[in-house]
Amino acid sequence: MNVLGIETSCDETALAVVADGHRILSNIVSSQVELHARYGGVVPELASREHVQAIVPVLEEALRAASVHLEEIDAVAVTRGPGLAGALLVGLNFAKALAFALSRPLVGVNHLEGHIYAAWLERDGEAEFPAIALIVSGGHSDVVLMEGHGRYRRLGETVDDAAGEAFDKVARLLGLGFPGGPAIERLASTAAAPAGRLPRARLELPYDFSFSGLKTKVQRIVRGEEGKAPPAAALAAAFQESVVDSLVTKAVQAATDHGARGIILAGGVAANSALRTALAERSPVPVAVPPPALCTDNGAMIAAAGYTRLLAGETAGLDLDIDPGLRIG
Repeated sequence: MNVLGIETSCDETALAVVADGHRILSNIVSSQVELHARYGGVVPELASREHVQAIVPVLEEALRAASVHLEEIDAVAVTRGPGLAGALLVGLNFAKALAFALSRPLVGVNHLEGHIYAAWLERDGEAEFPAIALIVSGGHSDVVLMEGHGRYRRLGETVDDAAGEAFDKVARLLGLGFPGGPAIERLASTAAAPAGRLPRARLELPYDFSFSGLKTKVQRIVRGEEGKAPPAAALAAAFQESVVDSLVTKAVQAATDHGARGIILAGGVAANSALRTALAERSPVPVAVPPPALCTDNGAMIAAAGYTRLLAGETAGLDLDIDPGLRIG
């Protein structure tokens, strides 16, 4: 089964063709990073307009790279949320038009579920449950118990900033530009040692996160309010170490407490090498993590998640609507 996956939840116009849920035939992403970098973050209206202009050329490139004709697409999977409303509407309406014109099944996919299924792309073997999914991105930091395909229970989440959002804000404080995650990782890798130990938030609920206090601490240090500021690389390393430690500690605790057979690391921040290494070293169970190129938003992950939904008999009608605040679990 060839599933066309369409992802337009934020600032990437991404379409892919995936065969049988795990074999990537094509995976094309048109990024808007350069457009939004001048503003220090994604501008929703600009993102929507860029999706409108890019989506047809990206579809044509995805079909060409997969060596399939449009008529050989067996189903259409599309992100319906969470994300930016205008951006989601472009992808969803395009998907509905294609499904109608081709008389093919349509399935709506939760963007966060897509990130989870990226871990099984281009891999053989079945997933083992229960599993803990640590979903870490610019908008989300969630710990989810996955009891089976499509069966989720959210155990914890961020109470303020998401990890990726904190990376972006601290990068701005350090004058590193947007997006912040890769810039901080590069700078931190040049430090001889972190600039001391930065705080980890203590919260009442065991699997929740908080990164706003850490961001404020870095801001005070940069402004010289706590003495002479350390070198930027050392401060970036200390910040990254704090975020990674918080994420790994909560994920490992959840896996232990719930008898998980594995941990899935997903989302854009999962591309961070320090996070990937720390989780692999500290986890008591196997860790599944996509290659870095599949951690960020892409159409292949939506096709993979959609394939699983289709196997379960789930399809959507042409009245399918977006849900910008959609959650998981």
